[in-house]
Amino acid sequence: MSEYAEYLRALLRPLRVYELEGTANNAELEAEGQALDGLGAELEEIQREMLVSTAEDRGLEAIECLLARRPVTNSLEMRRAALAALLRIGGDSFTLVAINDNLKGCGLNAVASETDTPGVVEVRFPDVPGIPDGFEEMREIIESILPAHVLINYIYWLVTWAKMEERFDTWGDIEAISPVTWEELEKMVK
Repeated sequence: MSEYAEYLRALLRPLRVYELEGTANNAELEAEGQALDGLGAELEEIQREMLVSTAEDRGLEAIECLLARRPVTNSLEMRRAALAALLRIGGDSFTLVAINDNLKGCGLNAVASETDTPGVVEVRFPDVPGIPDGFEEMREIIESILPAHVLINYIYWLVTWAKMEERFDTWGDIEAISPVTWEELEKMVK
């Protein structure tokens, strides 16, 4: 039974003019209610997709078509955050705080910091050991965000045995995980 059809019946019932059960009036209200249900569902989807914070597919794709670069991430939440960061980039986005906010547009936590050398910044990826997946695409995004005259040094961190020992007590703990490559093992250690 249609939600809107029931709503229409409830509106007409107090008038006591229409017979609403088992009649042509009922069938007409049901047909109109189903059409309104379909329209309501379509409007809900449009409302969801028009905001970056709630969009799931068509809305995000539409925003990505407007931008020169796409975020490098598979996570829906990270994709939303990255697109929001890319949309915030403006002419006054060259303070360190603004640059770090804009770097969220990569789709991965990238952090820029100043160095003692003028015109040189360092960019780190604190959540990912080694070179992040999709780095070439991220590098293009980062270099399009940072001013062209700034030299960018990319800093990577690697998993050490000390960090491995913090995460896993014994080799048995590592072997208990199904066959794992070194790259997969690195990503398990923070």
